Amino acid sequence: MTAISKNIDFLNSRIPPAVRIVAVSKTISADNILEAYNCGMRCFGENRVHELLNKKDLLPPDIEWHLIGHLQRNKVKYIVPFICMIQSVDSWKLLATINSEALKISRVVDCLLQIHIAKEETKFGFSIVELEEMIGSAEFADLKNVRICGLMGMATFTSDEGQIHKEFSALAGCFISMKTGYFSSCRHFKEISMGMSGDYEIALQEGSTIIRIGSLIFGGRINTQ
Repeated sequence: MTAISKNIDFLNSRIPPAVRIVAVSKTISADNILEAYNCGMRCFGENRVHELLNKKDLLPPDIEWHLIGHLQRNKVKYIVPFICMIQSVDSWKLLATINSEALKISRVVDCLLQIHIAKEETKFGFSIVELEEMIGSAEFADLKNVRICGLMGMATFTSDEGQIHKEFSALAGCFISMKTGYFSSCRHFKEISMGMSGDYEIALQEGSTIIRIGSLIFGGRINTQ
């Protein structure tokens, strides 16, 4: 049994079946992704469009690709034809661009709205006020080629577990508010994507339905910067 297969077995023993694991494959080779695939993983998350495009045709066509990093609008057209979900929708302009590109090919793209819950200003995402203004607008109601499936957020990079709990709890509370106020009749609005290798256990306690796991599956990353 390889290290990757052992890691996946361990995670599967710790994570409820109802919670989806997205294997974060940023900087990971196609061979190692295929190994994880052969161990049963089907959802993989990439941060960069260029890297994703270079990998996807080398791998099985039934992989569910998630875009989880900051997405530039001029790159949306390259992933809309095949992407399973865009988790990192962090602005109205980006969401409108995704809708426009999806309309061109008669596709509906699943999206998560990224909420800024961390203390770090470098992280992207809507504020609660921005989110409510957008969702309540007539322009938002006119979007027919995106499907909002829930929310995504990243906690502060800190050893303070209380802070992480607070931030994940805030995201879960925002989800409940959005579900009750705007998406009560939408069965597809059901996902809270929060938690990564270092904080997924806290995220699970706070109600995460999708966790994004990289190093706990593949080991340490190669620094490409």
